[in-house]
Amino acid sequence: MRRKTAVLKDPLFLEHDPGYDHVESPERLTAIYQALARPEETGAYLFPECEPAGYDDLALNHTPAYIERVAETAGKQFDALDPDTHTSPRSYEAAVLAAGAVITGLKLVAAGQADNAAALVRPPGHHAEADIARGFCLFNNVAIGARYGLKHLGMERILIFDWDLHHGNGTQHSFYDTDEVLYCSTHQYPYYPGTGSLAETGAGKGKGYTLNVPLPGGQGDQDFARIMNELIAPVARQYKPDCLMVSAGYDTHVSDPLGTMAVTTTGFAYMTKVMVDLAAELCDGRLVLVLEGGYFLQGLADGVLASLHEMAGTGELSPAACTALTQTKRALPALDAALATAKKHWTF
Repeated sequence: MRRKTAVLKDPLFLEHDPGYDHVESPERLTAIYQALARPEETGAYLFPECEPAGYDDLALNHTPAYIERVAETAGKQFDALDPDTHTSPRSYEAAVLAAGAVITGLKLVAAGQADNAAALVRPPGHHAEADIARGFCLFNNVAIGARYGLKHLGMERILIFDWDLHHGNGTQHSFYDTDEVLYCSTHQYPYYPGTGSLAETGAGKGKGYTLNVPLPGGQGDQDFARIMNELIAPVARQYKPDCLMVSAGYDTHVSDPLGTMAVTTTGFAYMTKVMVDLAAELCDGRLVLVLEGGYFLQGLADGVLASLHEMAGTGELSPAACTALTQTKRALPALDAALATAKKHWTF
């Protein structure tokens, strides 16, 4: 079934330049945008204008002092907010637009103007804390979007699935004590940023609403398919979210230089398909994908296109390919451990 997929993109995102030889380079988006410029792609999506986030939007998730600190970098040639997180003259402007693009996507799906949306933005966001820049991230795009949805779009429950190679510490901490957001993360562990253990399950009203699947590395398409089908999907069905969001990092790709995962383009297509199907089942198709990491350029572009094809209903993932992904008998102790932890709060 063909779906209306809004793709949020803007040349301003290429103006954020963290410096020579920095792995989070503008070339990441250039590779994606060039792939989207192919004739067979340009007519497949909606390309609405991105609206920048306002101060009040940023303040839904970040402290006034921190917003001011990032704003002070505007116009400066180089400013190091942390050892890995550097800015250039237009980085603040790009970061404000990145957060706004996620909000724009949420508005479109909430109003029914798009079936789903993908914010192809940078700088990324899931490491940014309320008051600290970390891991290439200035503002936490997905957290700001989720808070906006809860406050302004009538949403009461949002599920965020973070499949980036790295744990989304900032997103987890943003919602650790609430049941309004269910945060689920698969990530290589122990690895940067060092958070995301099995024991981190939430606090207070949020107890049980943080689900971490720390993985040792080497996991591929079949392993992630098992995680989707045996953990993420059953919990999503019990949670009954009003919207699904994905922190979509493509640095789990088998050729990515930052990790040791083994996901291929087929794996990214399958994970997206599961999320699209869950959104159709649970929340009228409302799904917003937000770009995070991914540093092998060809794998990043191919993975993003595979996700977009599944979202738009033009994917080539056959029933036979899906069956092959779900027939693995390979042991996955990390999933067994995550399920044992999740069973304290959810039914399987």
